[in-house]
Amino acid sequence: MATLDELFAKIAAGRKPAPAGPVEYLIVGLGNPGPKYNGTRHNAGFMALDALAEKLGTRVEKLQFKALTGDAVIGGKRVLLLKPGTFMNLSGQAVQEAAAFHKVPMDRVLVLMDDVSLPVGALRIRKKGSAGGHNGLKNIIYLTGRDDFPRVKIGVGQKPHPDYDLADWVLGRFSPEDRKTLQPLFDQMPEICRLFAEGKLEEAMSRYNRTPASKPARQEEGTP
Repeated sequence: MATLDELFAKIAAGRKPAPAGPVEYLIVGLGNPGPKYNGTRHNAGFMALDALAEKLGTRVEKLQFKALTGDAVIGGKRVLLLKPGTFMNLSGQAVQEAAAFHKVPMDRVLVLMDDVSLPVGALRIRKKGSAGGHNGLKNIIYLTGRDDFPRVKIGVGQKPHPDYDLADWVLGRFSPEDRKTLQPLFDQMPEICRLFAEGKLEEAMSRYNRTPASKPARQEEGTP
C-alpha cells in the first residue's frame, strides 16, 4: 500500500505547473450560479467555459472577483477563465473587477454567452456590439463603459411562440437532442480561444461563424 507521502507525490506529479507571468487575457462564461440553473439555456456560457477548462486540464474553482476563476495558458498567453457568481444581470461586477486588477484591456476580454436569436447549433463571433437585449452583456457594458470587446454567441433557440415567457424559456433546460447539437460547438472552444489569444479573431470568425441553413436567425429579443 502506498504511503501518504507517495500519494501526495502522485497527485503533485499529475498537476500542471501554474502559469507564470501576468494575466494577459480574460475569457468569461456568462450564466447563473448554483445547481438550480445547471443545464439551462441561459447557462450556455458557463457550459462553454467548463468545456474549455476540461480540454485545457484546469478547473474553474478559485473564488475571487465575485466569481469562480481558473488559470490557463492558451496560445502561449496566460489567461484567466472566469464564471461570475453574481447572477446574470450583475455579470459586469466580476468582469470589471478582474480586468481592472490584472490591467487587461477590454479588447482582450472574450465573453461566451447564450443568444436566443440564434437557433441551437449556430455560433456567432463578434468583435464588438450592443447588448442586443442580453442583460448580462448589458451590465458588462454599463460597468466597464465599453462595448468594443469580443464575444462568442451560442445559439440556444427562439421561444416556441411569441406569447411564451422569455424568462421561462431561457431558464428552461436543454433537451438531450439540443445538448447533442451543442456539443460540437463546445468542442470548438479551445481553438476559438487560441485564435483569440493569438490576435486572430478574424480567422476565428471566418472559420466558425455559422447558422444551420434550415433554421435562419431572427433579430435578437431581450433576455432577463
